[in-house]
Amino acid sequence: MAITMERKGYGQVEPNHLSGIVTGQIYAQLPAAGSITQLEQGQFAKYDYAKGVVDFDGDGEFMLVYNEEKLYDEKKQGHKDFVYKTEDFTDKSLYPRLIKTNVGDIMTTNTIEVANDSDTAKVGKASLEVGNYLEISGTGFLTKAESKPATGMAWKVVKEYTMPDGQPGVKIQRIQ
Repeated sequence: MAITMERKGYGQVEPNHLSGIVTGQIYAQLPAAGSITQLEQGQFAKYDYAKGVVDFDGDGEFMLVYNEEKLYDEKKQGHKDFVYKTEDFTDKSLYPRLIKTNVGDIMTTNTIEVANDSDTAKVGKASLEVGNYLEISGTGFLTKAESKPATGMAWKVVKEYTMPDGQPGVKIQRIQ
């Protein structure tokens, strides 16, 4: 049975088993490129040390965006309300936390295909089911692949799930 990945608000991630957290493969010292004005949890970006920026192109492997959530009213806010935006910082610079993922890692997410610009708007129409493959788009979002990608990072949907706030989500495993 397929699950439609429509979500309200920003992307969420549950780190079920992310080995980069345990092994210390966490990178957070470079600013995001000037063209990046927001990053959602569950997006992917490259830590391009040679250029001195986090970006969606260039050398290096895509790494998971997983920032420390800053929610100032936990009675009214949830995971869907958090996004890393330049407008929230006095110097208008983002210093995202990226976590290296490895083959075998597992996470639950609803950050599929599209960005959101509001914590109340609904976005996403991707239809996913167990066994689908996911690859990373040029904007750092996981997108449904027609078949298993021959090269590059690939994830597989292993379970249809829900996020903590009851929205649709998928449990995925990195397979290459």
